[in-house]
Amino acid sequence: MPSRTGTDVATTSVRTAPMSPAATCTDRFLSGMTTAQRVGQLFMGGVSAAHPDQAQLRILRDNHVGSVMLTGRSSAGTAATRKIVDGFRGQADRVGGRQVGLLVATDQEGGRVQVLNGPGFSAIPSGLVQGSRSTRMLRAQAAVWALQLKRAGVDLNLAPVADVVPAELGTRNIPIGSFQREYGHTPDTVTSHTNAFAAGFAQSGVLTTLKHFPGLGQVIGNTDTTAGVVDSVTTATSPSLKPFQSGIQAGSPFVMVSSATYTKIDAKHLAAFSPTVIDQLLRGRLGFRGVVISDDLGNAVAVRSFSPAQRAVNFTGAGGDMILTVRPDIIPAMAQAIQTKMGQDASFRAKVDASVRRILDAKGKAGLLDCG
Repeated sequence: MPSRTGTDVATTSVRTAPMSPAATCTDRFLSGMTTAQRVGQLFMGGVSAAHPDQAQLRILRDNHVGSVMLTGRSSAGTAATRKIVDGFRGQADRVGGRQVGLLVATDQEGGRVQVLNGPGFSAIPSGLVQGSRSTRMLRAQAAVWALQLKRAGVDLNLAPVADVVPAELGTRNIPIGSFQREYGHTPDTVTSHTNAFAAGFAQSGVLTTLKHFPGLGQVIGNTDTTAGVVDSVTTATSPSLKPFQSGIQAGSPFVMVSSATYTKIDAKHLAAFSPTVIDQLLRGRLGFRGVVISDDLGNAVAVRSFSPAQRAVNFTGAGGDMILTVRPDIIPAMAQAIQTKMGQDASFRAKVDASVRRILDAKGKAGLLDCG
């Protein structure tokens, strides 16, 4: 699809020779993409689940954005939500005449974090309640919840929460404990139940996201509303990493990285901007090969001291793949910064291509690539 934001001077420079018939589906799409299209795949923009703003959808379309997060709260039910989603799926980019499907995500953890409600959706209990059930029961229930999302046109759930909140911290842990989002207070309980939740979703063909790496269980402040949130406990070998490690071994397609600082892992960077956290720990030590998605880099107070351009370049440079922002209006500045950096730095350009490949692989898994 031609750029709608003016001439893309780098457009022709990334086209490569036609792939052989043996090339993978991802290869065929990637090789035909312009620079602007590749960069657009790096973003997930938030739109209201109940009443998507047409101006925001236009920003996503004009910047070739490849993923959408349904935000806020909706009580419209599965059929009405599906109609809304189908209404904007058609704006997805095309490469070689074939659509690169939009990845549609939402926050459907349960309890106080459930975006989609109404006819056809279950009232999902909190993480703590889910954690009190047998893993067999939870897996069966999760498979049902996933089918409900699938009927509503959603491909990816930004769940389960893999954070371990110590019992002695409990509700003083504002981002997780105060909302009872955790599955339990020990690595074993959280591991068994995040695995059960993810397995149920996989059974029904909906992708899941382990979050918030390397864990928000030991902090007090909420990165959405507080700057300078610090974990001074978690190390690269802490038992609280077990849910992430186990979920990665089980094939988790997405891992979300937090915006707190972990002084015993990398005291100099927020986790989302840390090569030590993403490249060395998550990719290297834990062997994660899927999509690394950020926590919100749009409205979160934790990143407010960085310009949108800095947020995008820092996250991508640290090894992150998909930039989540609940504010679509800052995507043009973020995308331009990434394109500029690509033109200046070959290693950064290679990181972008590797990220797009991982994202396209995930889309293929979700049935969103038309490979014919």
